[in-house]
Amino acid sequence: MNSISPIAKIQVFLVDDHPIVRRGLQLLIGLEKDIEVCGESDNGHEALQKIMALQPDVAMVDLSLKTSTGLDLMKQLQSLCPQVKILVFSMRDEAIYAERSFSAGASGYITKEEGAEKAIAGIRALMAGEKCMSPRLRDHLINRLAGPRVTLEDSVLQLSDRQLEVLELLGNGNATRDVAARLKVSIKTVESHRENIKQKLGLKTASELVSYAHNWVRDQQNPEQK
Repeated sequence: MNSISPIAKIQVFLVDDHPIVRRGLQLLIGLEKDIEVCGESDNGHEALQKIMALQPDVAMVDLSLKTSTGLDLMKQLQSLCPQVKILVFSMRDEAIYAERSFSAGASGYITKEEGAEKAIAGIRALMAGEKCMSPRLRDHLINRLAGPRVTLEDSVLQLSDRQLEVLELLGNGNATRDVAARLKVSIKTVESHRENIKQKLGLKTASELVSYAHNWVRDQQNPEQK
């Protein structure tokens, strides 16, 4: 008598710096018959090592991580583990970060505002070979292709990934020396980034840059107040 082999579940690796979020996702995914969590991490370096060892089907990645960024991790995964599908699950504004995430190797982008259920549906979509994004994001990308616009959002979109990271660190209250230590670069390099950011954003002074960065981070953390 032939035994029936169980259907292999979709293996998901969670990368998020909030343990409560990881725990919640584990519980919800654990209720699904076709998906299971095979590992987790709160930082990019550890996540990369574990993902290379475990070879999951999907890595669910937040953009804010301890000691690194989700964008950096995705670029590494795209190079070292191209077969692993990447789903971004983040609070970050999709209008600003989605295109960067797709360029870094992601196949889907779901905001935490949309909920874990949408993310679970996104996992299945990625495994079916589909891109995963909200209708709002799809419309936004179509509109960006339709023609140029001049908005504050577009100004931020001019920044490189590293410049955007510097802007966020400044907005979170880090001094230039702290930013240099966090990014493992020289103070001179950070100062150069600051000057380039000011130029792209049309800012004249260091205080204007810090104020802009402060307000921008606040808006990212409280999108309903924008």
